[in-house]
Amino acid sequence: MMNYTKQAVFLSITALLLLAGTKLKAQEVVEEKYQKEVASIASLEAISKAFEIIDELEPETHADLIHLTEIPAPPFKEEVRAAEFKRMLEEAGADRVWIDKEGNVIALRRGTEGGRTVAVDAHLDTVFPEGTDVTVRHRGDTLIAPGIGDDTRGLAMVLAILKTMEQANLETKSDILFIGTVGEEGQGDLRGVKYLFQSGEYDIDSWISIDGGSIGRVNNAGLGSKRYRAIFRGKGGHSWGAFGLANPHHALGVAVNNFTKKAHEFVSTGPRTSFNVGRIGGGTSVNSIPFESWMEVDMRSVSPDRLDEIESLFLSTMRSSVKEYNQSGVRDSVWLDLVKMGDRPSGEIDVKTPLIQRALAATTYMGAEPRLTRGSTNSNIPISMGVPSVTIGRGGVGSGAHSLDEWWMNKNGAEAIKLALLLTLAEAEYINN
Repeated sequence: MMNYTKQAVFLSITALLLLAGTKLKAQEVVEEKYQKEVASIASLEAISKAFEIIDELEPETHADLIHLTEIPAPPFKEEVRAAEFKRMLEEAGADRVWIDKEGNVIALRRGTEGGRTVAVDAHLDTVFPEGTDVTVRHRGDTLIAPGIGDDTRGLAMVLAILKTMEQANLETKSDILFIGTVGEEGQGDLRGVKYLFQSGEYDIDSWISIDGGSIGRVNNAGLGSKRYRAIFRGKGGHSWGAFGLANPHHALGVAVNNFTKKAHEFVSTGPRTSFNVGRIGGGTSVNSIPFESWMEVDMRSVSPDRLDEIESLFLSTMRSSVKEYNQSGVRDSVWLDLVKMGDRPSGEIDVKTPLIQRALAATTYMGAEPRLTRGSTNSNIPISMGVPSVTIGRGGVGSGAHSLDEWWMNKNGAEAIKLALLLTLAEAEYINN
């Protein structure tokens, strides 16, 4: 039987979501059948035992987090951490573990029927360059280190879920893939998950990512982005002796001005869209006409169509601006190279989709307030393809992601693991033996 207090909390939170002004609209509240489904699974003696195992594993999960954090995983150089994560998944009891051609670590736990596959993912890579000190520092109960939360905590949770299923002998009808992906951050541009869904090697029916935020996050929408480096080149020369020669910096200035005006007008209406010139560089000295000037531009939108449109606006404006500058009376000319640095698609999974409903139900069952969010995570790729996908939080308390002083504290962190287990079991069709 479900614990009476837990059941009361579960039902009262659902009632509040329906009646009060919450972060979820009334029509987005979890449907009753999914409330009952999740509550039914959670009330089973085997699941109560599994929750106890998660609690018992906390010291081991804590040690796993520190161990993996102290293995550097710079962008495009995740191999050492991947090899160790593979070993740990094998030790946890997966049926088969391998590293694919892109570098993703894949662990298969076979279901009783197969034919359907649920993936549980966290990413291996961090944003920090090679040579960064990743030693974990302790300040009381707080762990401080680059990448301690984003997303090494997710990796530790993936391991804990697999260990719990093995030790509690939990069976599902569907196969489950436990995955550590490469290339989620920055210029990695989701390369690991892109390979999983575009290589043709895998047939994944549902996708669950663990990445970012406290317990309660239910990320069902992908915030798409396009990123470019625009490189303006010229002959270069002395600022006095070659004065009048076409100057790449000047051409870049024209391009930024033109794009800013057009883009501001474009984003003033329609679905939310943004643009940003984030980095600018080039030149050799104050008294030299540069031979190269470059800028890096980020564009985002909640709408796939709007994202394509602002990308087209950017490209056409860059080309027309170079033409405009070259016709302004300068000697010789500047030429342009455009390099795409990133392409993350937008999309959204309907809140009525069973996976999202189960995520909401599991969240409310665990006594947390669900928050439907939109973000840029590994889920962007399957979301854009219409594959049921969600990103959930890693729990605990933390801050400072992408900084050298990133920190994480295990405040009720086991609850996030229990939520993730409950969601995985519901989506993979748990069998009560």
